[in-house]
Amino acid sequence: MVDIRHADGGAQYQHKRHATLAGAAVNLPLAILKIIVGWLGQSQALLADGLHSLSDLVSDAMVLLALRVGSKSADSDHPYGHARIETAAMAGVALLLILAAAGIAYDAFTRLGAPDTLLRPGVAALVVALLSLAAKESLYWYTLRIARHTGSPLLEANAWHHRSDALSSIAAVVAIAGSLAGLTYLDAIGALLIAAMLGWVGIKYTWRSVSELVDTGLDPERLDVVSEQIRAVPGVRQMRRLRTRTMGGHDAYADVGVFVDPYMSLTEAHRVSEAISKRLVANVDEITDICVHIEPDGHADAPAAFELPLREQIVPGIRAACAGLPGNESIQRITLHYLDDAIEAELLLPLHLLQPGDDALALIDAYRQAGQSVDGLRSLRLLFG
Repeated sequence: MVDIRHADGGAQYQHKRHATLAGAAVNLPLAILKIIVGWLGQSQALLADGLHSLSDLVSDAMVLLALRVGSKSADSDHPYGHARIETAAMAGVALLLILAAAGIAYDAFTRLGAPDTLLRPGVAALVVALLSLAAKESLYWYTLRIARHTGSPLLEANAWHHRSDALSSIAAVVAIAGSLAGLTYLDAIGALLIAAMLGWVGIKYTWRSVSELVDTGLDPERLDVVSEQIRAVPGVRQMRRLRTRTMGGHDAYADVGVFVDPYMSLTEAHRVSEAISKRLVANVDEITDICVHIEPDGHADAPAAFELPLREQIVPGIRAACAGLPGNESIQRITLHYLDDAIEAELLLPLHLLQPGDDALALIDAYRQAGQSVDGLRSLRLLFG
């Protein structure tokens, strides 16, 4: 089979759609056959199995709808894409399983409490149960292979829906065979086993979908892998607040605060964040997007750090303090470094200001002293270039 794990979204959608349509093509005639033969052939287990296949058909329709909507690209209303549509549909499929299990169990218990109402299946019911077992098991393996290659938990849930139908067919085969041998109560017991299987799968996928809908993050082991990949990027000193949330079962979005050299330029820091994103997407299968918040190492979170004046407030003070000094009208750039509870400033002056014989140290000291008069400014340095 062609590897479709790295195919584009449209190609993956087509593979998932074909797998679901194949399931529907099998489920429709199979459900009708089992219900009719179960009814006419006096087999409660086969009738329950037929209802199970009918629920498979309904879930196939829900899956098709969810796959169509969930494959759409992100838009203004859904900036993270439509993958959660698949998750919501998975919850719907799981609920159908639970409801079907409850109905089958209730009917089976009722008949076991009244032995005269127990059904007595015929040979035709056994043949249909065997046919169902072969068809549903084949459908399970086909759907599961597509689900794993496309990373679709919704399709995987539907595959297990097929497998639970195959397992229920096994129970039906045993129950019908036992009833034919004279153990009439086995047909109702087989129906109870089918109900238990349906209920377990339904609860499992309900929990999985609800966990995703409430933004459950990656497992601790996978978080450790993400942390290791981030720390391996050159320029990263430390990190904090690594948070993830799953989307569509397999994909995950993350955000993290990363500490870098406080004197690193903005463009270099941005380059570090791009390197982190690229490394995670390439090396951690679940991560599809990450928001990296760059922070200067040593930057305090104390209230004083957040009360420091912004550029628009402090730069006029710096220019005023330097007024009258040589070259003040030629300042090319003012760079501010916010560190702890104070600011350090760097002024870039043109190199031609330094003429042969000029006292550069005296000029630097004059600017340094001027900076001491500016509130919130710890130091002022001169750069020439």
